[in-house]
Amino acid sequence: MSDLAERHAVVTGGYKGIGAAIAARLAARGARVSVLARDGAAAAVFAQGLPAAQGVACDVTDPAAVVRAFDQARAGFGSISILVANAGGTVARPIEEETPEGFRAALDLNLTGVFACLKAALPDMRTAGWGRAVVVASTAGLKAYPGVAAYVAAKHGAVGLVRAAALETAGSGVTVNAVCPGYTETDLAAQAVEALSAKGLSAEEARAKLARTNPMRRLIAPEEVADAVDWLTGPGATAITGQAIAVAGGEVMG
Repeated sequence: MSDLAERHAVVTGGYKGIGAAIAARLAARGARVSVLARDGAAAAVFAQGLPAAQGVACDVTDPAAVVRAFDQARAGFGSISILVANAGGTVARPIEEETPEGFRAALDLNLTGVFACLKAALPDMRTAGWGRAVVVASTAGLKAYPGVAAYVAAKHGAVGLVRAAALETAGSGVTVNAVCPGYTETDLAAQAVEALSAKGLSAEEARAKLARTNPMRRLIAPEEVADAVDWLTGPGATAITGQAIAVAGGEVMG
């Protein structure tokens, strides 16, 4: 497939887990892929394994660093056609134990970072009259989980930001959507297993507990999230914008 030939895709948090699966999928469709990550060296190593890709260091919590990174990405592959804002993460703390600094850090990574990336990429898409922006949010953007209030708040904000951006770009040839994975085979799920294990569960029991949140009784594979992004950036989704699509085996409906 080469339907994305000459398109430049930027994927944040793009060298492992969900981001790596998405970057590989877009590259397989012919896109030139800029893999952005805090660890620029790791991003560059991963990019070497893709047909046409480059690694760029980027801390999405620093708006100035985002501008610099997107400029560097353009210098290599031209104007940006596709943005996948995937960078994110969480630290599990109940509200009483959360600190103002920790809460702000969660917002900076999972919400303000998405804003900075959209702000950097959307002008290119408007100018071209074609663009696809996909935010990798979470089922935590559609429902609540205990013990991760800052993450839940940030992901709900990210879904709201997607909907606002979709309305602002409607009719311009640009679509903006979110995909919302449930517990997925990533470092984040591994951290959740560790947190549950610290409370007395075995690793096997902890994984089973996470899997039970999914009616299919399993964790989501990163490639399944990539499937959703694949569709949203493809020719069959031109009328789809402002949506938050759960990839969670039926955990969230409606």
